[in-house]
Amino acid sequence: MKEALVTGGTRGIGFAVCELLSENGYRVTALFSQNERCAEEAEKRLPAVRFFRADVSSEEDVRAVFENFSSLDLLVNNAGVELFKLVQDTEFSDWRRVMDVNAGGAFLCVKHAVPKMLGSKGAIVNISSVWGQTGGSMESVYSASKGAMIALTKALAKELAPSDITVNCVCPGVIDTEMNKRLNEEERRALEEEIPLGRFGSPQEVASAVLFLAENRYITGETLSVNGGFYI
Repeated sequence: MKEALVTGGTRGIGFAVCELLSENGYRVTALFSQNERCAEEAEKRLPAVRFFRADVSSEEDVRAVFENFSSLDLLVNNAGVELFKLVQDTEFSDWRRVMDVNAGGAFLCVKHAVPKMLGSKGAIVNISSVWGQTGGSMESVYSASKGAMIALTKALAKELAPSDITVNCVCPGVIDTEMNKRLNEEERRALEEEIPLGRFGSPQEVASAVLFLAENRYITGETLSVNGGFYI
């Protein structure tokens, strides 16, 4: 059975990825950082998935997680935090927190995953964002962190290809998750009008893209947009 690790796996896109991978024969371990109640609910819904608490921005935590694996077939770097602020109101501590979790967490997990993947034809899938491709107003720090994940994907794809490890990136557009619950009805309708397919995406649609990239052995260094045509 293939071993998969998904960061930020208790809700939204991460939960959908865990569910789909489990249904497709993977033994899944999911990480979460703080919300114990959410993790308990996820564990009830996905009893076959192991849930561990870990802060992906802490190398000590990440190292401890990977000590549980003798080998690893798939890493999905999904954990992330958002920030919605005018740049002049943004503190440098905000920048460091978002970059440490979103880009730093992906880096640390890759660093400790690669030794477990050598010889097993592993796959790494990073979850970025459409804002990493285009930039988002009042989301400069978040956009920068997601753009870093795209650049990291391309560099790692070149570095790890000789070890037969593929590295790809999924860039979701506007997805119907908790992160977008802050939108009121008017804001939601305005966004839907900007999306050619006329609706928000689902976490399951992103998860299917992750599985596709995880299973295809001749795709690496790619950024797959799952955005309903929002950015082409």
